Amino acid sequence: MSAGDVDRQIFKRGNESKLTYSLKWAAWEWLYSVARCRCIGLEVRLEGPGGRVADLVGVGPGNVIYLVEVKASRADFAQDNHTPADLDALKERSEPLLRRGRLARRTLTQATKYAQQVSPEGWEQELSYQLALADYERLRREESAYRKRVAAFSIKFHDPRFLNIADYHYIMAPRGLVAHRKMPPQWGLLDETPEVVIPAPHKEVRKNAGLVANVLRAIARSGATSMMRAQGVQFTEEGAVFPNGRNPAT
Repeated sequence: MSAGDVDRQIFKRGNESKLTYSLKWAAWEWLYSVARCRCIGLEVRLEGPGGRVADLVGVGPGNVIYLVEVKASRADFAQDNHTPADLDALKERSEPLLRRGRLARRTLTQATKYAQQVSPEGWEQELSYQLALADYERLRREESAYRKRVAAFSIKFHDPRFLNIADYHYIMAPRGLVAHRKMPPQWGLLDETPEVVIPAPHKEVRKNAGLVANVLRAIARSGATSMMRAQGVQFTEEGAVFPNGRNPAT
């Protein structure tokens, strides 16, 4: 690897593959050279402090906002390509699961009382109690896994709130990775060359000075964060820890 290659990877995140990183810079090249964006950010958090993160956001002439999501694998693409109907169907599974959990808890309570009555000294060894406890713990694991799945379930490609952030939304992926028939509506497709494979339709975004200002601030924040990470700054719940070990917040 040449010195130039090393320099180009200074903003690569630790959990990021080389392919993902190269696709991000291909998207950056397209935003700068083709879309003529002069304000571009990586890992831009939009929709407020708790909002989702876009891989790249750029602002071009006339305050036209471009958003690009990078997908290096089909699994990564499919993860964000769920629809609101898919999320509703997943949430419908909660009530049966909760009912089973409530029943398991009642059964465990009854089994505990019974075991303590028939074997006060060794009630935890009673088979009825052990079976009820095993069933209860299995249901708890299922409930925990279900809650995590719902929390991580992404409808990013189809969420109206996310689609109202930018004039143009693009997916950047290696050519041939994303089947055209699986492309979400209102998104365009870029490849690694970088070229437009499917043009993104222009959206009638209700744009005002506040929206543009918020996007520019989000890009500025992402730029500061990227530079700090590249220089070895660690981010914790208490704040930023610089390579010299100092935490300005303390």
